Amino acid sequence: MAGRLGRGALGRALCVLGLVTAGLVACGGDEGGTPTLSWYTFPEPSGAFDKAASDCSDASGGRYRIEIKDLPTTADGQREQLVRRLAAEDSDVDLIFMDVIWTAEFAEAGWLLPFDEGVADEITQGVLEGPLATATYKDRLWGAPITSNTQLLWYRKDRVDAPPETWGQLIEQAEALPDGERLVQAQGSRYEGLTVWFNALLASAGGTVIEGEGDDTEVTIGGEATQRALEVLRDFSTSSAADPGLSNSDENIGRLAFQTGGSSFMVNYPFIYPSAREEAPEVFDNLGWARYPGVEEGEPSKPPLGGGNIGVGAFTDHPDEAVDATRCLISADNQIRYATDGGLPPTLGRLYDDESLRQNYPFADLLRQSIDEAGPRPVSPAYNDISRVIYTTIHPTRSIDPEGDADTLHDKVGQAIRSEGLL
Repeated sequence: MAGRLGRGALGRALCVLGLVTAGLVACGGDEGGTPTLSWYTFPEPSGAFDKAASDCSDASGGRYRIEIKDLPTTADGQREQLVRRLAAEDSDVDLIFMDVIWTAEFAEAGWLLPFDEGVADEITQGVLEGPLATATYKDRLWGAPITSNTQLLWYRKDRVDAPPETWGQLIEQAEALPDGERLVQAQGSRYEGLTVWFNALLASAGGTVIEGEGDDTEVTIGGEATQRALEVLRDFSTSSAADPGLSNSDENIGRLAFQTGGSSFMVNYPFIYPSAREEAPEVFDNLGWARYPGVEEGEPSKPPLGGGNIGVGAFTDHPDEAVDATRCLISADNQIRYATDGGLPPTLGRLYDDESLRQNYPFADLLRQSIDEAGPRPVSPAYNDISRVIYTTIHPTRSIDPEGDADTLHDKVGQAIRSEGLL
């Protein structure tokens, strides 16, 4: 700790002298002896994070003040800025909103402080299994689950009598609809969303990308389950149910296409519910929802898992205050606020019974079950490279060769794990 304090004092001295290179040492200060905790997070548009930071600051009784520092709007830009700051051991990074796929990478790099056993037990009480798995690495808790997310199957109740349970049934039902109604919206662009889609299919087929951690990591992608997941992607993408623009589609493009009325199905996150209510009332009046489709009949699906964890920066000058602030930011009241104001589902299972949340999420029970039984993406410090390998190999999905691409994925994920030839 003395080394960190020394670095912080040096940073403040350099700020006074005006000798700091932009982006390496932040020139914030503690006002009136109250430590200022910088919370680096994505620009949360509803103001829910701002209100929580203000309320937690007031509740601390002057022990700390939380100041939000907005990261870029894109996930790649957010990660890049955090990596630059943390690699420079920037003591201004007190609290971090981390995408669930960053936790292992940041922990392995030594950029986070792990929560001690007592605190970990406290802040994980009642947390759903899916989110908890994303915050844990090498048997330590490195992140405090603050928000979660998953995808549902959305459909038009005026066109569909009973929602399908598998992708095969989905294709069959969609193709049986009249022209102009049969499209299914999904995320097939060359980006993280495509990895999310593939991983959900792989997990639903009983497969994994990797097993184990650290030196014990085993590459498990490439077998029968991988080929089955790839077959589903190819079969859907070459069917008449697939939007012709699938290879360029993301969550927002799919949302807008569904709202025009030409699609009867869509896999997407719950943000589409208030969007349809506000922008497409006719679609909203006929909007139904069901569990994310599975791969094999009789086998429940493993839906995608999103969300974020709060991490405490390893170079903070105020670790104790940062832990206390984390407790407040992930509190039940604040998680309800994030859900009702910001559309970010909770990580605490009991909150799905809260009446104010259920008014905004009439599908709350399905959402809770889907998050709890979701299939998290690989927990690995090399996740960024693993994901890039996956979405570049299988894009465009209509050109997938299940057997050949399964072998390619096995080889390239192995290279990513060994950091061979990848950025």
